[in-house]
Amino acid sequence: MRIAFVGGGTMAEAILAGLLEAKLVAPADVSVGEPIEGRRAYLAERYGVTASADNRAAVASASMTVLAVKPQDLHDACADIGGALGGGQTVLSIIAGARMGRLVRELGHRAVVRVMPNTPSQVGAGMSVWTAAPEVSDEAREFTGRMLDALGEQIYVSDEKYLDMATALSASGPAFVWLFLEALIDGGVHVGLPRDMAATLATQTVYGSVRMSQETLRHPAVLRNMVTSPGGTTADGLLALEEGGLRATVIEAIADAYEKSQILGEEA
Repeated sequence: MRIAFVGGGTMAEAILAGLLEAKLVAPADVSVGEPIEGRRAYLAERYGVTASADNRAAVASASMTVLAVKPQDLHDACADIGGALGGGQTVLSIIAGARMGRLVRELGHRAVVRVMPNTPSQVGAGMSVWTAAPEVSDEAREFTGRMLDALGEQIYVSDEKYLDMATALSASGPAFVWLFLEALIDGGVHVGLPRDMAATLATQTVYGSVRMSQETLRHPAVLRNMVTSPGGTTADGLLALEEGGLRATVIEAIADAYEKSQILGEEA
């Protein structure tokens, strides 16, 4: 399968690297449309792919085109490539807030896949939620699943509404986790740990806790109770978090991000 990218930014590079590492495509089968000359040179040299300033030329012979531009550049990108898409081609969009209806309308093309990936995809630990129009072939669906597997975990949904919810939880979520990690590190420094030691302790603690959740499949409350001795240090710390409204604030953050995602989709 020949793959084209419209936009050669960080997420496009993550997908490209995942495809090549999983040997789903060869460098010779990849073309990238990217306006920045330095970025084109980097991608061509680093991955051995063809990079062009001409989006239309980049997608001309592709079986699947990945739309990876900024939301404000979507209209121009669709105008560039819409007339160059053939009936057997599939367009896969990773653009936040760009709903299927808009993509189909602006591209003049119905075989569209919409994916909501997240930043940890850059290190093969991503979470992607995706859906596909009825016109997308079984072959393109199967390839999309394998591509997203190369980036981490993936879930297919038949209803597009879940992508706005995923945007709030799994796409915005890494920022919330990193803010908590930052706070853990600052807390360690506050009680007297050197910052580099606090960073190591906090990072491994978060990583280990997540890994234990994944491997044991136990409810987080069960795991939390395993650490919480009556009258102990953890109990006091948890009380402070509850009194500070951590649980409610996190839930509100997800709800606010979801609302914003819906607004962006309506404005598009």
